[in-house]
Amino acid sequence: MIKNGVTVLNRITEENRAAVRRFFEEHWGSSEMVLSSGTYDCSALNGFYTGSALHITGLVTYIIKENVIEVISLDSVEEGRGIGSQLMNKVEDEALSKGIKIIELMTTNDNLHALKFYQRRGYHLAALFPGAVEKAREKKPSIPLMSENGIPIRDEILLRKDLII
Repeated sequence: MIKNGVTVLNRITEENRAAVRRFFEEHWGSSEMVLSSGTYDCSALNGFYTGSALHITGLVTYIIKENVIEVISLDSVEEGRGIGSQLMNKVEDEALSKGIKIIELMTTNDNLHALKFYQRRGYHLAALFPGAVEKAREKKPSIPLMSENGIPIRDEILLRKDLII
């Protein structure tokens, strides 16, 4: 939803979790995310979305681990409109409001779009987890072997941003 030229960001709450679950099922087949850091039901996590509960246009979920916010998922169904940037800015604001100085997230080796997106926003490559996706497939066999861009999906990359308080 856009109000006065600004995208309205909504907090994920118990009242809209069913809509969040539907979004993940429609776009990813399931709300389950398997990463090196754990297995998550994204529809049960903290986060924000754009649009309405009837038509979500963007969504970010995260967990808080001590002094780090880990972004578990970021999706935008309308690429190039700044929705992902606004959602990440909201997570950064949330971190700062809680006195958290670090945001981390994982992406896969094939996700060149994400690597570009995050690095342009001040995130840096912090660690490589070779073979992590192969291990994740043991828990979630539906993870594809190859991306649409022809790159085999094998590894996870940790990206990190240190926030200035």
